[in-house]
Amino acid sequence: MSFLEEFQANLDSLPVILQKKYSLLRDLDKSLHDIQRQNEQRCQQEVEDIRRGVRLGNITPDVSAIRFSDEALDEQKHSIRIADEKVALAVQAYDLVDTHIQQLDQYLKKFDEELRRERENAAIAGVPSSGPDATTKSGRGESGRGGRKKSRQTTLAAAAAAATATDAQPTSVNPTGMDLDLPVDPNEPTYCFCNQVSYGEMVACDNPDCKIEWFHFGCVGLREQPKGKWYCSNCAATRNRRKGK
Repeated sequence: MSFLEEFQANLDSLPVILQKKYSLLRDLDKSLHDIQRQNEQRCQQEVEDIRRGVRLGNITPDVSAIRFSDEALDEQKHSIRIADEKVALAVQAYDLVDTHIQQLDQYLKKFDEELRRERENAAIAGVPSSGPDATTKSGRGESGRGGRKKSRQTTLAAAAAAATATDAQPTSVNPTGMDLDLPVDPNEPTYCFCNQVSYGEMVACDNPDCKIEWFHFGCVGLREQPKGKWYCSNCAATRNRRKGK
């Protein structure tokens, strides 16, 4: 079984496994809600009983001697155990998805390496490569999407340069309105002027020296893949300055 077939087989079972974990989370959440409501009612009743006992003189008004019943304390401990189980299930679901993402990254890296070797062999043999051409922007060796792990410092520097470029950006950063400030794998590469991870449709700059390389459609004002060569605003400005000399 190839790596892709193995990944596909594991991916097919992922929704079922996640569905089971989410179902368990819902059941635990319902149990936790019921116990908390029951404990709240019990504690309120016990507080009323204590107040009544103090008024009647049956209970000494000593705060250190007043406590909830063992039943109420046991319910609170049980609530904590259920909450811990919910957290453990959520962590398991996250780790499961993260494992599949890492497997996909490995496959993409192998795929890029195979494409690069195929193009090198085709160039030596003097025949066209059977892999996708440059206009598809599906892989560019080490510089392809997912092929090179960029450091956050490099991407931040590129984003800062983009902000001070003479040409105004077509759209504001993250025009989709999505809340992208989410916890992600620190090893996940970031792209585009918005310095976010890969999502949705993306376009690659045809300048091989582009520091950012890949851009989200919404961030550069695109709705479909451009025909022919496409350059980001930074590289387009650099090319125009060179032509003007």
